Amino acid sequence: MTQRVLLSWSSGKDAAWALHVLRQQPETEVVGFLTTFNEAADRVAMHAVRRGLVEAQAAAAGVPLWPVMLPWPCSNQEYEQRMTQALTRARDAGVTHVAFGDLYLEDIREYRIRQLAAVGLEPLFPLWSGKEQAALLPQKMIQAGVRAVVTCIDPKHLPANFIGRRFDAEFLADLPQGVDPCGERGEYHTFCYAGPMFDREISVKLGEVVHRHGFCYADVIPV
Repeated sequence: MTQRVLLSWSSGKDAAWALHVLRQQPETEVVGFLTTFNEAADRVAMHAVRRGLVEAQAAAAGVPLWPVMLPWPCSNQEYEQRMTQALTRARDAGVTHVAFGDLYLEDIREYRIRQLAAVGLEPLFPLWSGKEQAALLPQKMIQAGVRAVVTCIDPKHLPANFIGRRFDAEFLADLPQGVDPCGERGEYHTFCYAGPMFDREISVKLGEVVHRHGFCYADVIPV
């Protein structure tokens, strides 16, 4: 029986790689990208990527976008309420599973499982692995043709000059000791603009860099 899967889509490299992995599983059909947007800014929550660029990713992947609009500021209660509404609609439309690009954080995984169980959906974690194995994943992505740009950094972990850099071998080599190579603990976030999961490259350029709410963001602009 085919698994009809919504993929939690942040616009970053891990979500993109999860799509690539899922598409290699013949029993799995990715039927949509589930993306949360800050409705005030019309950007992806945390990554701060413009909605138009996520729509371009969905088009390049041949997958419809399922947007979940969140108020700003957004309480956890409001977040869960809106996510439950979206997941219930997905279930009623025939979706059977929701996939996530999580790597090894157990508390996040358990939260996802509980959230889905409440609406009768099954979770998938196609990238799940141990911490040491996950550390090898970025180089594998780059070698496979994944191209991404750093859109957000946590300056408590990375210097400000990492913002706007390309996700490549040089970037990985420059990461300070103790920083997760995938940014799994929120050290940095990316926008993926090319890779084997897309049928075209999404042309972008860097815009303004801003510091807001304790994070550093680079605006990525479509060309």
